[in-house]
Amino acid sequence: MTILIVDDELLIRNVIKEYLLNEGYKVLEAKDGFDALRVISDNKVDLIVLDIMMPKMDGFTCLSEIRKTKNIPVIMLSARKEETDKLNSFDLGVDDYVTKPFSPKELVARVKAHLKRTTSNNENYTYKNLIVDYKGRKVTINGKEVNLTPKEYELLTYFIKNKGIALSREQLLNNVWDYDYYGDDRTVDTHIKMLRKSLGDYRNLIKTIREVGYKYETEE
Repeated sequence: MTILIVDDELLIRNVIKEYLLNEGYKVLEAKDGFDALRVISDNKVDLIVLDIMMPKMDGFTCLSEIRKTKNIPVIMLSARKEETDKLNSFDLGVDDYVTKPFSPKELVARVKAHLKRTTSNNENYTYKNLIVDYKGRKVTINGKEVNLTPKEYELLTYFIKNKGIALSREQLLNNVWDYDYYGDDRTVDTHIKMLRKSLGDYRNLIKTIREVGYKYETEE
């Protein structure tokens, strides 16, 4: 999934970018509101981290322009802690508000939460004759339900949410098994082998990336 960071301070962009890249996200950058609108028009963006105080076009104006055509989740960043700024942000349609200085780990946790909420709101994912019913936690291929274990289902949906991104075994363990899991990363290989078998003709959607891990990739 793709995150756009909009901030005129290069240092802040670099810090946020490093943490997001470590979680397997694709990251785009913009240094002001005008630059952000251009990036959004040219790319599919799944979430925006947007600073308020910027030259040329500030975050409030940028957010207002975004909301005219897009419903992308937006997390606002600001060094200003005044209640009026927060209320103005929410009136314009911001999804979250984080004040500087902030914890990069907390920001990443908020990014994950908003993306998870956005994905869970989609009833279905469809690729050719493969359908994932998120509400029903059900997968069908050619009209027939696929019998997946809960962990196989979670693996598949995590791959779909991160389509086109190479994911390491560690990332999969951290996000699918969660941080409390202390097992061998070979369990990832075992579950993916089982998932591929269950997917049948669609097994090749999950590709092995040598010396990295795995990637979910479609022909479209």
